[in-house]
Amino acid sequence: MTKPIPSHIQFPKDFLWGCATSAYQIEGSPLADGAGPSTWHRFSHTPGRVQDGDNADITCDHYRRYDSDVDLMRSLGLKSYRFSIAWGRVLPEGTGRVNAAGLDFYERLVDKLLSRGIQPMVTLFHWDLPAALDDRGGWLNRDIAHWFAEYADIVFRRLDDRVQYWTTLNEPWVVADGGYMHGILAPGHRNVFEAPRAAHHLMMAHGAAVQAYRASGRNKIGLVVNIEPKYPASQSEADLAATRRAEAYMNRQYLDPALLGSYPKELLEVFGDAWPHWPDADLKLIKQPIDYVGVNYYTRAVVRAEPNAWPLGSTTVKQKHHTHMETGWEVFPQGLTDTLLWVKEKYGNPPVYITENGACFFDPPQVEGPVLEDPLRVDYLRKHITAVHDAIQRGADIRGYFAWSLFDNFEWAFGFSKRFGLVHMNYETLKRTLKSSAHFYSKVIASNGAALAE
Repeated sequence: MTKPIPSHIQFPKDFLWGCATSAYQIEGSPLADGAGPSTWHRFSHTPGRVQDGDNADITCDHYRRYDSDVDLMRSLGLKSYRFSIAWGRVLPEGTGRVNAAGLDFYERLVDKLLSRGIQPMVTLFHWDLPAALDDRGGWLNRDIAHWFAEYADIVFRRLDDRVQYWTTLNEPWVVADGGYMHGILAPGHRNVFEAPRAAHHLMMAHGAAVQAYRASGRNKIGLVVNIEPKYPASQSEADLAATRRAEAYMNRQYLDPALLGSYPKELLEVFGDAWPHWPDADLKLIKQPIDYVGVNYYTRAVVRAEPNAWPLGSTTVKQKHHTHMETGWEVFPQGLTDTLLWVKEKYGNPPVYITENGACFFDPPQVEGPVLEDPLRVDYLRKHITAVHDAIQRGADIRGYFAWSLFDNFEWAFGFSKRFGLVHMNYETLKRTLKSSAHFYSKVIASNGAALAE
């Protein structure tokens, strides 16, 4: 049951309100001005990989329209904008030669944001690995930790005088699970022996980048993980054990080594013979002091044991009579409060930013009129931002909230079939139209949360 909205809501006065995007999903022009192709460019151009054969060659054309897009952000009152840098724009081969035009683009974007009073939050890796590095093994090659640190250091040295918030990786679980375990995302592998190696090397790259930042950086750096709280379908020992495995695989596989310096023991149950023994030096590298944890939250999972279900021995039970998004994800605001309190209790209440939270509901491909009404998304935002406030009231150190996403965009293997944006995108004309959720979120920002109770 959803809790009632309190009659008065006020967030901390320095709370950071923003929206989030990622490079491959909105920029378009993926090979422009000397950029090298990414794994996602290669994946989306492979027949059968992406719904309807879509790719992000144009998508929102943000690479060429960023100037007016930032003005739109300003009109909504955003305090911060979270975006990612395409590694291959900066280093077309992933290492070595720097592409000046790529760095210049992100410098212009950062300067434009600051000129409009918007703080950039920069993600260094949001899934688009340079294809040249994938040809050298990608996340299966231990050397990638050093390749990533080299790339990160180049970007830090150019932009750290203006960027206050840095993120190493976005959702490493998705890269390892979708890209190496199940093959539904780039680079499209399906191998239980590869998945833990890819996950471990992602975390080593995170640690190496944080080390590089401490050598020259002056602001804040963190890690972004997607957390899906797991609830047992019953109190049977089988369901409880299945829930622990699911939670370890998705949530603790990344936070435990980053914050505690160890992996959950349940991962040996999940992977069996495919689980390697990692050197202590690797875990020491991964466990670097970070300034915040970014939490991406969309839904929960109710877990039931299913011995024949590979690899976790469990299945997710769909909750009947509950609202679900077009992706099939249940709308469950209480899960966000529970997640934030779990992070508080398990990891010593680190500073947290909700770096993604949003909903995918049907919106028509074309819009007549100045505003598109999207009441389900408004309701989702109202209840989930209120859930954040509830966690703050209960002692969680939450510093900011970023709605996913600013624009409808290329939604990975879903192509353009799923819309999360606060701003509608007509993919034929590239016309931007504000949805009622954008207007609502703008009021929430302007009132520092008070509009939630209206």
